[in-house]
Amino acid sequence: MSDEVEGCVLLCTMFPFSIQQLVKTNTSILIAGPCGVESREQFLTTAQELKGIPQVNALRGGLWKPRTRPNSFEGMGELGIPWMVEAKEQFQLPIITEVAKASHVELCLKNNFDALWIGARTVANPFSVQEIADALKGVNIPIFIKNPMHADLALWMGAIERIQNAGIADIAAIHRGFATGAPTLYRNQPLWEMAIALKTEMPELPIICDPSHIAGRRDLLAQVAQKAADLNMNGWMIESHCNPDAALSDAAQQITPGALQDLINQITIRDTIDVHIQDCPELKKWRKEIDSIDDEIIQLLGQRMKMAETIGAYKKEKNLTIFSLHRWKEILESRQAKGEQAGLTIRFLKTYLEALHAESIRHQVDIMK
Repeated sequence: MSDEVEGCVLLCTMFPFSIQQLVKTNTSILIAGPCGVESREQFLTTAQELKGIPQVNALRGGLWKPRTRPNSFEGMGELGIPWMVEAKEQFQLPIITEVAKASHVELCLKNNFDALWIGARTVANPFSVQEIADALKGVNIPIFIKNPMHADLALWMGAIERIQNAGIADIAAIHRGFATGAPTLYRNQPLWEMAIALKTEMPELPIICDPSHIAGRRDLLAQVAQKAADLNMNGWMIESHCNPDAALSDAAQQITPGALQDLINQITIRDTIDVHIQDCPELKKWRKEIDSIDDEIIQLLGQRMKMAETIGAYKKEKNLTIFSLHRWKEILESRQAKGEQAGLTIRFLKTYLEALHAESIRHQVDIMK
């Protein structure tokens, strides 16, 4: 850590923005601001309009933009820092930006940024995350960690653990969707089950949603934000620009501060079910019925694997291969057709059938030994 950064460590321990405090007081986190800091006028105008939204807790702005193509707008970098600091002082809003390497961290600490986030591309590289973690040692500043580009829970958890190991206690995850390569309505597939899996593994970790990067289109933001609220996430990071259509990056997913206020006003915040379960005898009854059904499913799956072992023994006796492409295609087509009739999605059925088939193959391989 440089001498300049060490000199600001004391200031860094007194930031007004605290993830833990917001969560403790049951306050939804709302971080808003433009995708990229483009000019002093653009950022201050956006900040002034966002100041009028009482739900906004912090002002975001991308200074360093990791772009796929080198000729894309890659942010103003260090040049934009004074504009963000000016907005913080003028409008009394905490400021937060993305960091991708140690030099970014040191510049932000030197200029008293209130929080930082690590982006999806950086999270995918443990070396980069460790470099950031090393730069953060001895500093107390809130850190948000986005999920990696691809659905890798261990990689996401690893990035969080590296920041924790650096001594940072005020941490939250950001669910921003995943690049799957499959055709989708969204820019990035939500894969909500990944956020749920992270919460299961790290139950004390707050998680907020980034509807902007999931949706990729402003007309889909509200439904994504509502789904995040329905899943009991702790808030949102939403890109807002004073003139979205003129934005130099990700124009299609940004909205005006006025539209952001309308969006937030439309979101329904629901009660946490576990707090009120004792007052819901119907839910307790239905949960018992689901438990009973699950028990039956497990018993049936056990029977199915016993049958797979019987088939495996026959194949071994007759010197037959385990895998049959024709049979596998037959299973996929017939089960998916029946599943659709039962109201199940193709995506769920495919995941289920692939897992079931893999387990059946494993049982037959054991028989073949």
